Amino acid sequence: MPKGALEVTMHTLTTAEDFAPDWAAIGVVILGVTAFAVGQGLTYPLIALILESRGVSSTMSGLNASVFALGLASSTLMIGTLTRRMRGDRLIIASLCGVSVALATFSVFDQLWVWFAARFLLGFCTSIIYTVSEAWLNTACPDRIRGRVSGAYSAGMCAGFAAGPLAIPLIGIEGGFAFALTAAYVALVAFASVMLGRYAKTKPEASQAGGLVTFVKLAPILTLMVLAFGFSDIAAISMIPLYFVERGYSTNFAAFVVTMVALPTAIAQPFVGWLLDRVSRPVVAVSGSLIAALAFLALPLMTSQAGLLVAVSILGAASFSLYTASLTLLGERFRGGLLVSGSAVFALSYAIGSAFGSGATGATMDLVSIDAGPVFTGLLMLVFTFVFAVNLLRIRQRN
Repeated sequence: MPKGALEVTMHTLTTAEDFAPDWAAIGVVILGVTAFAVGQGLTYPLIALILESRGVSSTMSGLNASVFALGLASSTLMIGTLTRRMRGDRLIIASLCGVSVALATFSVFDQLWVWFAARFLLGFCTSIIYTVSEAWLNTACPDRIRGRVSGAYSAGMCAGFAAGPLAIPLIGIEGGFAFALTAAYVALVAFASVMLGRYAKTKPEASQAGGLVTFVKLAPILTLMVLAFGFSDIAAISMIPLYFVERGYSTNFAAFVVTMVALPTAIAQPFVGWLLDRVSRPVVAVSGSLIAALAFLALPLMTSQAGLLVAVSILGAASFSLYTASLTLLGERFRGGLLVSGSAVFALSYAIGSAFGSGATGATMDLVSIDAGPVFTGLLMLVFTFVFAVNLLRIRQRN
């Protein structure tokens, strides 16, 4: 092994440390991301609904969503430069302000090209918020409570995404009011983060040069875990509603299924976090992957609505436990700048997994059969589970 790689390994793959939690920093991250997720959960369907109401083609709407993804990827690839030029906590605040500006732009301008620019800015800032926040969370958290803190973070994120769309019937989609209100709300979140962040003792460190490639080389299984989560998560969100409609269920039931994926997932994550602090963390990840695979495979066998709702609830909670476990293992095994690099790799892995998940499951349902969608997803999750289990056995044999 080259000397440089050996030094990276020695300084980043560390044993667990015990110290007093930085509760102010943990509070900034969890409260900030939960509040921001509410705004995101509102904004995603809101943009789609408004573009549709204006007669914008599905192709242009899809391109607009792709520009958001381009913004995500751009800031992720630039995370090293960004964190070296601005302190992490300030970068989060600046990104929240950027999101507020983007949302205000949606409310003021109707031109489609302006919406493309605002959507890019929205994606650019969103990726920074999640990447740096996750790194800061692990920096501020001792290993003895890392699983429970990661579980609370995941629960807040899930609950925020689930709650956001509920505001659309209350505030409507006309006149840009919803965007203006959300922009003011995100600006308030930024202000609250500044106030609470003054009491934080820790700060997220800058990502090192070449950190993304270094992290993937050091932690390929962690990277694959997040990719598997992205695949199964987007398959559940995008494929399951269509799956139920095609099976003859009402659109209201299909919409309720989405809620039954999100809410139990949020409720379950603190328990998953508790398990991560009590038993083997890789075992929790393998178990979550296996349960998600079996739940997907069980869907075509279910006939009662109650059974289907139970299956999708288990599916969502088990799938998201992969992410909670990955976030916990990231903080357990890495320190310093590679925490930021690892969080950035997680963002890219999720994007790749979700892009493949939405495309592959939809194509399978169109080309083979409706039931082939969940079966394909379940079988691929079994393959992921096998890879994770083999890696776990190899580690145990080495030790």
